[in-house]
Amino acid sequence: MGKIILVTGGARSGKSSFAEKLALKIGGSRAAYIATAQIFDDEMNFRVKLHQSRRGKNWTTFEAPFDAEKKILDAGKNFDAILFDCVTIYVSNFLCAADLDDENFLYAELRGLIEKIIDAAKNSDAVTIFVTNEVGAGIVPENKLARRFRDLAGLANQMLAAEADEVFLTVAGLAVDLKKLNANR
Repeated sequence: MGKIILVTGGARSGKSSFAEKLALKIGGSRAAYIATAQIFDDEMNFRVKLHQSRRGKNWTTFEAPFDAEKKILDAGKNFDAILFDCVTIYVSNFLCAADLDDENFLYAELRGLIEKIIDAAKNSDAVTIFVTNEVGAGIVPENKLARRFRDLAGLANQMLAAEADEVFLTVAGLAVDLKKLNANR
């Protein structure tokens, strides 16, 4: 039975660095990296290369902008730790490919996608660390697409947090164990 860890935080909060160190600690200095980003422009190419520059030969990358559950199950056969980076990009990929006219369809489909990656992580022999962005701490976005993204990413985060064995919030490079904090109340 696989274990799920969720690492969330704002932009540049240190969540990916924290998750990478955690994955290598769990994986005995080698881990699988599930990359969800698609490169469409120079800025995204720069961001992908920045993330790659932190990882060396200890990492095996699986590209999964869609159907990530298959990659989680594949990676779990050979690695003790899987780093899924990131959930919000995965949600963005879904949103960009979806029919935006039917709100109920969007929510139902997203729930199904997140349930699939949760089930895959639980059925894997590895620890799966999901990295995600905390997107609900700002003002309500001005446009409909941005509000949808915020709401769907929030739903995905809540679903993953509910099933996670551990949940960490990163702020300014520091990680707080939210489930432990919540258990102490």
